[in-house]
Amino acid sequence: MGSEAIIVFLIAGIVMVAGANFLSSLISHKSDNPQKREPYESGMTTIGPTWVQFKVGYYLFAILFLVFDVEVAFLVPWAVVFQEIGAVAFIEIIIFLFILGLGLAYAWKKGALQWE
Repeated sequence: MGSEAIIVFLIAGIVMVAGANFLSSLISHKSDNPQKREPYESGMTTIGPTWVQFKVGYYLFAILFLVFDVEVAFLVPWAVVFQEIGAVAFIEIIIFLFILGLGLAYAWKKGALQWE
């Protein structure tokens, strides 16, 4: 039942997504107004270039936030079942936190946490 169920769910997911996209393209309102292609900034015309490249530091900061957000997503279920799992789970979570700590130390050394 394992591989057949996965294939059925995969096909059902593809059909549902494709069907939703097709249905929305059929019933959606289509407008070819030239104003739709203009950049929008609070309803006012933009001043200066509309394409501005952000500094890489913003992306690094966001990725670090996501890494530690995922850490919490792993730590909470671990803490809930810690009594049943025992010492092996404690050693595994210490290894997990150590690896994340190495990543944080690397980011700190590279200056990814400096907000300039």
